[in-house]
Amino acid sequence: MTHLLHLDSSARRTSFSRELSARYAAAWDGTRTYRDLAADPVPVIGEAWTEICDAVLAQGITDPAHYADVVETPAQRAAWTVVEPLLAELLAADVVLIGAPMYNFSIPAALKTWIDQVTFPRMSLRGKAFVIAGARGGTYAPGTPRAPFDHHEAYLRDFVAGHYDVADVRFVHAELTNALVDPHLAGRDKERVASLEAALGGL
Repeated sequence: MTHLLHLDSSARRTSFSRELSARYAAAWDGTRTYRDLAADPVPVIGEAWTEICDAVLAQGITDPAHYADVVETPAQRAAWTVVEPLLAELLAADVVLIGAPMYNFSIPAALKTWIDQVTFPRMSLRGKAFVIAGARGGTYAPGTPRAPFDHHEAYLRDFVAGHYDVADVRFVHAELTNALVDPHLAGRDKERVASLEAALGGL
């Protein structure tokens, strides 16, 4: 049976990215693991994590099953107790579903912290699939004035495909969500609704 790792990272308990990711998860026919990175944030990496990372690189270890072989000091063991369950969840997944709103042109800090904890040199996740359920206050679609500022999809696509070597990466975005609160975007609410409906239909 296929397994889904479902991550949410929005600081809002009710958000468009959570709505989108929940829609995908509800239709999942298999087992699931859920982690709310905003409600239960993982700690940022520290020096001991960097020591583990350096040792993995120096020893040419590419199999995650052997990362723990380099853990030696008490500080490194403490760092590994954070990494181990997060990494196990990631490796067990056939599909990784990430609810990821755009914050300040990029991804939430809670999501970046998770990425830092579970990522090691030359680490391949080939064969897995990633689905990113995004939400943006404005519109960053190709051809729009703010498209060059999209460091949200661009970062995640480059990282997942480039570092993890994953070919199957899919994005759905609800755009113009700030039309609900920003008077300057009030006239674009129909576009917001259409974008959300298209995103929900694309899951």
